[in-house]
Amino acid sequence: MKQTLMPGDPAPWFHAPVIGGKPRFAFDSVGGRVVVLVFVGAAAASGAAEALAAVGRWRALFDDVGATCFFVTADPADIAGGVASQLPGIRWFADPERAIARAYGALASDGSLRPHWLLIDRQLRVVGRAPLGEGEALLAAAARLAALPSDSIAAPVLAVPHVFDAALCAELIAWFEARGGVDSGVMVERDGITVGKIDHSFKRRSDCEIDDPVLQRRLRPRIERFLLPMLERAFQFRATRIERWLVARYDDAEGGGHFAPHRDNTTAGTAHRRFACTINLNAEAHEGGELVFPEFGPRRYKATTGGAILFSCSLLHQAMPVTRGVRYAFLPFFYDDAAAQLRADNLARLAAENGGTHGLGTALSDRLPQVPVTA
Repeated sequence: MKQTLMPGDPAPWFHAPVIGGKPRFAFDSVGGRVVVLVFVGAAAASGAAEALAAVGRWRALFDDVGATCFFVTADPADIAGGVASQLPGIRWFADPERAIARAYGALASDGSLRPHWLLIDRQLRVVGRAPLGEGEALLAAAARLAALPSDSIAAPVLAVPHVFDAALCAELIAWFEARGGVDSGVMVERDGITVGKIDHSFKRRSDCEIDDPVLQRRLRPRIERFLLPMLERAFQFRATRIERWLVARYDDAEGGGHFAPHRDNTTAGTAHRRFACTINLNAEAHEGGELVFPEFGPRRYKATTGGAILFSCSLLHQAMPVTRGVRYAFLPFFYDDAAAQLRADNLARLAAENGGTHGLGTALSDRLPQVPVTA
């Protein structure tokens, strides 16, 4: 039996079907919102109707912006369509094997369910819990939590200006324009295999690989000299490998180039990634396109032209829609030798058709030399 979660515990991440919705909902993607989880076992179970009524009285709270509510059911009748989500903000997770309940310590030693409410903050940490019959006080606490300012602390990211000079930025933009880009997808897992997927509601971007070793050799010294020492200084991480020599383009057309909230290391094919990097190539020539880290509030981060934003691949982040002009960026990932072994171990779980997508092929990325931290 898993230990009952207490205030301060990280809420376990999981993927589960939403009844009548996404077949594989990533719970970690709701970071940045106050979350209420309700373990009822079944909609017909004792106390479930009262819990639904209580949520109904707080309906305005659950707007999928400030707060979200999930009921968790293991009942086959519910899973077959006996319950319905109320969008925005109120959904039902199907938990037929009670995997979610087990992860959250909602099962007793005899396997029976412990019905209860759980309140989770924007950073996906447990704040409070309550018996199923005492949800009103927890919902009031959720409303107070959602009303608090969400930008009181900065995200743990690093801004590094002057990585590329203006001439090099212009050359990379010209490289893209001369060759054109391909529609950029996202990496997801299906039956344990990492595959690519195009979803314009989630991500709209065009990518162009830099496959010229001469140009790569011109980029490497600037990365090694101006960027990696700052990564080590700020995060005590010595990067020895780089994945992707990639120029990306976000257009303002068709709703604006964007990338919805996501993490960069949640599949077997991407688990080796340690730090993500965005180097803006024309920051002054577009509006929008800033980075946001929802778990730490709505603050928007935008590097100057030639400057970088560095952050852990495990942070939830999004690229806001470009509202005017066109945004160009250079987008590598960094990792080390230990992660390289993980990458090699996981290559068998990468779909063959994605072998060359964004450097996720069978060949390991070029090794970066050790770079000392300058005084």
